[in-house]
Amino acid sequence: MGKPTGFIEYPRQSMAKRDPLLRLSDWYEIYSHHPEATLKQQGARCMDCGVPFCQADPGCPIDNLIPEWNDLVYRDRWEEAYERLIKTNNFPEFTGRICPAPCEDACVLGIADPPVTIKSIECAIIDRAFERGWVRPVTPEHRSGKKVAIIGSGPAGLAAADQLNQVGHEATVFERDDRLGGLLMYGVPNMKLEKKVVDRRIELMRQSGVRFRTNCDVGVDLTAEQLMAEYDAILLACGALRHRDMDLPGRDLAGVHLAMDYLTGVTRSLLDSQFADGRFIDARDKNVIVIGGGDTGADCIGTALRQGCKSVLNITRRQREPDYRDEFHPWPGPTGAYFLDYSHEEGKAHFGRDPREYGVLPLEYVGDDRGRVRAMRIERLEWERMPDGRWKSHRTGIREDLPADLVFISIGFTGHDTPRIVNDLGVKEESGLVEAEYGRYATNVEKVFVAGDMRRGASLIVWAIAEGRGAARSIDKYLMGHSNLPSPGITTQLASSAG
Repeated sequence: MGKPTGFIEYPRQSMAKRDPLLRLSDWYEIYSHHPEATLKQQGARCMDCGVPFCQADPGCPIDNLIPEWNDLVYRDRWEEAYERLIKTNNFPEFTGRICPAPCEDACVLGIADPPVTIKSIECAIIDRAFERGWVRPVTPEHRSGKKVAIIGSGPAGLAAADQLNQVGHEATVFERDDRLGGLLMYGVPNMKLEKKVVDRRIELMRQSGVRFRTNCDVGVDLTAEQLMAEYDAILLACGALRHRDMDLPGRDLAGVHLAMDYLTGVTRSLLDSQFADGRFIDARDKNVIVIGGGDTGADCIGTALRQGCKSVLNITRRQREPDYRDEFHPWPGPTGAYFLDYSHEEGKAHFGRDPREYGVLPLEYVGDDRGRVRAMRIERLEWERMPDGRWKSHRTGIREDLPADLVFISIGFTGHDTPRIVNDLGVKEESGLVEAEYGRYATNVEKVFVAGDMRRGASLIVWAIAEGRGAARSIDKYLMGHSNLPSPGITTQLASSAG
């Protein structure tokens, strides 16, 4: 703790972003970096707590050594900060951009003051590491002769492949899309995570010895029998991409789409042709309604704004969040407080208001005489706080038709969308999730493991990385009888013993 009074002297400076109206004119990354002096001050705000909740449950699930690299940044020891950062996180350039930072919610300083800007410091460390050439391919000295197939190239699969390669196993990652990265590539818009950042990391992994196969739908192009015969272990890391739909009257109208179909098409067209191919859903000059208040819904808002929509409205059934953490959201869990995500800021800057409307119950997609959606019929709800903290909704009978030329459904996911390989392998599943014990990741089928959203359900990128690292350790132990790979729960012990 290089500055014992830092948290008193320096106010929080949130992660730096470009001006909302300026960034709406392009598809480049919304983030920028604070000056080095500001970053050092932000590192000085860390109190090096006796019990650092930021790096433990319910903070960071990958055990990031946050107080250590905060202090090293304050002391201007950036390369050492990078070395501490990568002990626990394979891809800090991803989490530093798109993780919602549960570590900040769990920051002890956040009990009474704004928490440390952990995410901003993390991103600055890894970006500097790339700029200075500290990030290099990691090639193992010896190969084990063992082969592992990893199905899915999202953060869980990539983290597992990276770890397994480092201890000498031959890791091959299979991806059914034309590009690698899973949701990092097509599920997260370019303005939140530029794809050159994903490609850069995958190229490093390729140079380190990890093998990749794209356009390979495992279970169709490559059978379960072939996998079992050719590989010593198999990791299922296919994500949870089965959409939850909203099958209301008018669902078959033109202009009603699943959110991920919209986001995927826009990103693919951007990367393929800078939109010249026209193979995307275009919100230009259209009234847009987004149903669902999560991250995917926010990404739909940001995408529609960049396309030049006429209006955009994000509707959700729930009650508006309180402005500050209340007694029903105790520290160190999530604050449950109202905040403006990047696209909400952009909507407010462009249209003069937060695009979200709360207490709205969708009833029907209303069409015109050409079979296209023209409005979303809704009913207003009132919410009542119950003594136990839960909210109870009451229907008001007040109905409206909200103008809509496009409606995007963004209400979550219900499990994996790869039934063929799951059925052919014979692994047990329930409600769309493959069964395996947390910490072991082994399915009921010999040598078949599962990790990430496919096991736990749709979750955060940092949880996907945690599961990928944990599964890699379990696979290594299965193959070799023991493992020295770090994984959540033991990383801190290994890092401390290493000095």
